[in-house]
Amino acid sequence: MIEARIPWLSRALRQRGAAAFMAASLGVGVIVGLAAALLVWLTQLLRDVAEGGIDNRTWLVIVSVPIGLLIAWGIAGLAGREVESGGVTETMVGLSLHGGYLPTRTVFAKIAATAATLGSFGSGGREGPIVMIGGTIGSSLARHTRFGEDQIRGLIAAGAGAGIGATFGAPIAGMLFAMEVLLGNFAIRHLNAVVVASVAAAVTTRSIVGEEQLLSAPAHQLGHVMELLLYGVVGLLALAFGYFFLRVLHNASIQSARLAKLPGWVRPIVGGLIVGAVGIWQIDSIGTGQDFVGGLLSLQSDNDALWTTLLLLAVLKIVTNAITRSAGGSAGTMMPSLFIGATLGAALAILVAPAWGFSDIDPGAFAVVGMAATFAAVGRAPLTSILIVFEITGDYGLVLPLMLATSLATVLSERIHPESVYTMPLKQRGIHLLRREDIDLLDTVEVRDVMAWPGTLVHRSMTTTVAQEILEEQHHHGLPVVEDGELLGILTITDIDRSGGPSEERTVGEVMTSNPRTVFASMPVSVAVSRMAALDIGRLPVVADDHPKQFLGMFRRESVVRAYHHALGSATDRSMYRERIKQRTHLGANFYELPIPPMSSAGGRRVQDLTWPEGATLVSVRRGNRVIIPHGSTVLADGDTITSFGSSESRIELAGMLEPAPPDRDDS
Repeated sequence: MIEARIPWLSRALRQRGAAAFMAASLGVGVIVGLAAALLVWLTQLLRDVAEGGIDNRTWLVIVSVPIGLLIAWGIAGLAGREVESGGVTETMVGLSLHGGYLPTRTVFAKIAATAATLGSFGSGGREGPIVMIGGTIGSSLARHTRFGEDQIRGLIAAGAGAGIGATFGAPIAGMLFAMEVLLGNFAIRHLNAVVVASVAAAVTTRSIVGEEQLLSAPAHQLGHVMELLLYGVVGLLALAFGYFFLRVLHNASIQSARLAKLPGWVRPIVGGLIVGAVGIWQIDSIGTGQDFVGGLLSLQSDNDALWTTLLLLAVLKIVTNAITRSAGGSAGTMMPSLFIGATLGAALAILVAPAWGFSDIDPGAFAVVGMAATFAAVGRAPLTSILIVFEITGDYGLVLPLMLATSLATVLSERIHPESVYTMPLKQRGIHLLRREDIDLLDTVEVRDVMAWPGTLVHRSMTTTVAQEILEEQHHHGLPVVEDGELLGILTITDIDRSGGPSEERTVGEVMTSNPRTVFASMPVSVAVSRMAALDIGRLPVVADDHPKQFLGMFRRESVVRAYHHALGSATDRSMYRERIKQRTHLGANFYELPIPPMSSAGGRRVQDLTWPEGATLVSVRRGNRVIIPHGSTVLADGDTITSFGSSESRIELAGMLEPAPPDRDDS
């Protein structure tokens, strides 16, 4: 383990402060950058071996792909089936369902399986696998240095973002991918770590493998405002092909499950043969496709490429990637999505260029926009899609076409296919990850709102016998040691037992734990809970923000329950407030007063027993000189005046309800 080999690093990281967390993020970024460089190098090595036969005899690809998929399948059998397929979905499961646990053993297994798959010309990208590799590295480092769960989540996201940043040389896109896809929020406490890791990984990988191994493109510009119409069509094409891609992936996984009764090796062999056969026909439809996409991004207006061939390649890439993944290969869907989008954009540009009279059509520009729109439709990560193109091209000349096509593809794809390529496999397994639309409830409550005063304070000069009696009397396992309002330490029953038990000879100052871990009064309860869990303790002293030694109270396990109810109450109050505002702004709604006449049917009855008109809200009850804020058990009386808020229709209905009850008639 890391801490066993580098003790000083372990001690530094186990402080778990902000500086240690950022240092860990930097370390994760560098390690992920090295892992990404290793994956690139190993993939290229195996590809060179395969290409040696392909250049001379193209049909040999039908041999290399089955062999590569069989090797990847065998590695997954030894290391765990999570090594198969992409890796982003598996990272999401570990992050959300397993407390951030991703087994360390999968790092090298995933590298080897991915290299075997892509190096043998299996169809896919290395982006999904490197996300899992990076997330696992972050998880391992966080667990081995005993960070809290929230920090583990942050380092997993940092490692995953670093993987994307390293693969594309695009750290900003890596950061956005981690926040947008994995975490589902942009919490500041995670954002800084992800940025540091992504930049470190991108710099590390680029310095090792060089620029030529990364996807890049020249700058492009919007030629004429009328071209926006064509870019809108690109968004619609991305929507259609994105939907087709998702359905093919879904059906391929179902067909793969039906082969479960056959020997396991059948799946990679059969799938490899199909992919290899397609590769003999169209070699550009297999492999990563990165070189082919790079060529499309550099297309000029005077090219002679066939748009029909490009559309055919888009369809074949969908098929070969789906088969590669379902056959046991380790390959992602991001690069295939970019490949499909680039071919769609370039094909449309080539098709309409002869008839377009407003400007010279740039196929490379349309390929760039198609990439972003298709990945947005497939991965539901519009911000990542836009930023990754900006970083690849190094230019913002296509900002309007990118925003138009990407937004169009994202919004419409959400309507026709709610699941993304990353959540679709989860749904098939019956897993529904909750995506928070707002921040966590415990993020909304500060420690100061739920801390408690410990009662009798323990002093340094007090004997341990007296201190033991106070602990037993207050039913606490530990109490703060305070003098003149300053926190000196924590005394626990364990401290007393360790010193030989209660004694009139020993003082609290001799056996207490000095310089205890604390929390600030303004700290979110969620952070305090994470710190308490990381330290495996049940209490933390609360100190002032501007004076780290000034004792204010104690944060205990029961404080978490109070915080949760406090947050729920606040959320309910906000919901009720929004409802009141909605009523207040309703046309025709107003406050009005109605007296309860003698012999009213409402007199002597509780508020909760009456059927109030729809749209009427009881505000107050005036009884003589008193104003009562009513609740369900408030009993109304004759002569009371009620104030209500509602529509004119509800006022009429309520007035009728308060009318005196008709007298009983004697019909005899």
